[in-house]
Amino acid sequence: MRLRLEARPEPSRLATWLSPLVATLAVLAIGFALFAAMGKDPWFALYTFFIDPVDTLYDVGELLLKATPLMLCAVGLAVGYRANVWNIGAEGQLVMGAIAGGGVALAFHGSESRLVLPLMIVAGIAGGMLWAAIPALLRTRFNANEILVSLMLVYVASLVLSLLVHGAWRDPEGFNFPQSKLFTDSALLPNLIPETRLNVGFLIALAVVAAGWIFVRKSLPGYQMRVAGLAPAAAAYAGISTTRTVWLAMLIGGACAGLAGVGEVAGPIGQLMPVISPGYGFAAIIVAFVGRLHPVGILFASLLMSLLYLGGEAAQMKLALPSSVTGLFQGTLLLFLLGADVFIQFRLRVVRAATPALRRA
Repeated sequence: MRLRLEARPEPSRLATWLSPLVATLAVLAIGFALFAAMGKDPWFALYTFFIDPVDTLYDVGELLLKATPLMLCAVGLAVGYRANVWNIGAEGQLVMGAIAGGGVALAFHGSESRLVLPLMIVAGIAGGMLWAAIPALLRTRFNANEILVSLMLVYVASLVLSLLVHGAWRDPEGFNFPQSKLFTDSALLPNLIPETRLNVGFLIALAVVAAGWIFVRKSLPGYQMRVAGLAPAAAAYAGISTTRTVWLAMLIGGACAGLAGVGEVAGPIGQLMPVISPGYGFAAIIVAFVGRLHPVGILFASLLMSLLYLGGEAAQMKLALPSSVTGLFQGTLLLFLLGADVFIQFRLRVVRAATPALRRA
């Protein structure tokens, strides 16, 4: 008797939606075993990692605050992934959006005009789109791999930010620290809940999730992109432009990531610094797949990933664990998700060995 993977006649819808739950439970089991092996009380460690970070109103605000950029980036990436356009550079597009939006804030520093914040948002979206346009152009004109190009541009964007905050945009009254001036109130997103840091960026992210669902499910371009991803040959026969699909996918991803960058510098950070994001653009890739590339699924997956960030910070303070524990849980979640996804297309079949008599026959 042995086990064999057998192809399903059609993908299993049940397995599609159960695999993120199975992956999450597997991560919890691995975490339990890992904490026990490190000599920590596994129940207390899991409580510290997953429950303690959200036991007050302020903590819930932090959960939603960290989920906001993840949600924005993941929705933009999911649109492209459905069309088999693999934008891996949301982190760099987020940084460029922060630079563009921050540049507007510094240009109008001291101004109380209500137009400053809208201009920052427009500039941030434009900055992200501009950075995403580079791999789109190289892919459509020279057939360059958008995965490698978008990924390499992440490091270029980080170096541009470092150059600015160490040089031209450094605060002359900042005691030589590599950071810009603090933004004035007109360049900051207003808070949603008193005594928390949660701002209206979360509402903007919810609006983007709704717009993403409408685009994917109800619009003609969204339908064409889904066809291009599911059946490229049929899309080509129907006259759906591959070039247009690539450009649309990359620009949408860049716009969402740039908006996330503005939300960070106009929200919890309030200025430009050498590090804008702890890796939201890369974590959003996991969020997109855990959410099954569906905007509603992404909403819940971003909350889970945000909890992992908060849990990692709590583990550092209360369990004396290194910051890499956050990346460990994120990577394990993606690993188990990919493993569970195998059962969407395949199922396990028990194969009984033939008896000696049957073999002779």
